[in-house]
Amino acid sequence: MSVKEPTGGGSGSVFRTKSIEQSIRDTEEPEHALNRSLSALDLTVFGVGVIIGTGIFVLTGVAAREHAGPATALSFVTAGIVCALAALCYAEFASTVPVAGSAYTFSYASIGELPAWIIGWDLVLEFALGTAVVAVGWSGYVRSLLDNAGWKLPDALSGPDAPGPFGFDLLAFLLVLLLTGVLILGMKLSARLTAVVVAIKVTVVLIVIIAGAFFIKAANWQPFIPESETREGGSGLDAPLVQLMFGYEPTSFGVPGIFTAAAVVFFAFIGFDVVATAAEETRNPQRDMPIGILGSLLICTTLYVAVTVVVTGMQHYTRLTIDAPLADAFKSTGHPWYAGLISFGAAVGLITVCMILLLGQTRVFFAMSRDGLLPRFFSKVHPRYATPYRSTILLGCVIAVVAGFTSISELAELVNIGTLFAFVVVAIGVIVLRRTRPDLDRAFRTPWVPVLPIASVAASLWLMLNLPGETWARFAGWMVVGFIVYFAYGRGHSRMVGAAGRVDDLPKAG
Repeated sequence: MSVKEPTGGGSGSVFRTKSIEQSIRDTEEPEHALNRSLSALDLTVFGVGVIIGTGIFVLTGVAAREHAGPATALSFVTAGIVCALAALCYAEFASTVPVAGSAYTFSYASIGELPAWIIGWDLVLEFALGTAVVAVGWSGYVRSLLDNAGWKLPDALSGPDAPGPFGFDLLAFLLVLLLTGVLILGMKLSARLTAVVVAIKVTVVLIVIIAGAFFIKAANWQPFIPESETREGGSGLDAPLVQLMFGYEPTSFGVPGIFTAAAVVFFAFIGFDVVATAAEETRNPQRDMPIGILGSLLICTTLYVAVTVVVTGMQHYTRLTIDAPLADAFKSTGHPWYAGLISFGAAVGLITVCMILLLGQTRVFFAMSRDGLLPRFFSKVHPRYATPYRSTILLGCVIAVVAGFTSISELAELVNIGTLFAFVVVAIGVIVLRRTRPDLDRAFRTPWVPVLPIASVAASLWLMLNLPGETWARFAGWMVVGFIVYFAYGRGHSRMVGAAGRVDDLPKAG
């Protein structure tokens, strides 16, 4: 049968779309085909593996002490709902368009090439910076554990912040190289390593919840929602964009504080969308992608709320520390042994966070390369392992060097604006694709379209406005570079150049 493949504005338009059929056919090219080996359980484990990192051990203290008190538990629920709105949109796309690239691929199929490039270009930066930051953080935890055991690395190999004229973070460098090798050897091996590490850190989290429950004092939850009070905001570009735009006075505690804290703890959820980058390597993406995305989000939200309830019950929110609230809460009850256990869980947990962020970046880069927007050289897969080894080696080596020579303070905080921007684009894409391709067989359908996607856009935009102005400035700078690369190389080398707009004898996607 003949199936028309819309190309959205013609082959010369920057808003030309890549049809679902074309995207799926690209996955069948022998030199560019990834191995389908992942199950719903593997995807769920990946999601839990990347979401549960230092956020669950650190952000609880920041949010409770400075913004919402014990009501931080409601902030986690709020942030989880925002992510769930986006997750429902991701689930429809990932099951309908089971192709590597996540938000990049989804926007290419629905909105157009230039928006897809913008998302892909931003996600490459997000995942690269995130991988380097996590690797450096993991190195710090491991050095601390080694110091406690009486083993100390030379200052020259302890990072650029160490005393002396030369500093190189050997542990962060080696971790990224090791995980690069694991990713090259295949997704199944990566899934097995992730499963082991996730089991360890979830066990540690459960021990914290169960053990901490015995030290809860109900008086520490009073008041559950502290009275609202005006707080000092940042100045200049350090201030949230919404404050710079409207000049309002930020509020801590009370009901507004719950939403302010939600913007803070939202970043503990970042990562569930990485699951969507593995759609092409899933055995049954139509069934397994929604399970993996929504299942991992539900598990992590439940654990986050439980940890928050426990830690604010163990120690009054006004006395929680910023750097290590869980560990210090146990110390305050006379059980310092748990502090070491929490540090161990955080160190082990960061391994999977680092690996899955690197996985997500290589898959987005691979998808952009396969489409010709980046050099096609990097989209060749390994003849034995069927992994994108060229892009993995390139990105792994670059990130390893960045992690080795750069401190966390220089890397700065992970730029989360890209993730929220991806949420916006994916939600819009669901609405657009429902109108332009109603014929597609959708194994999972986002409910209440267009109301739910519009709500997802609004929630994501609100959190974006609560990000500092400097984050928006970095985002704008990176986008300018991206526009230059796209118009200088990507637009002319795109495989959509000269697309006829009709392909015969193709099965419908679905």
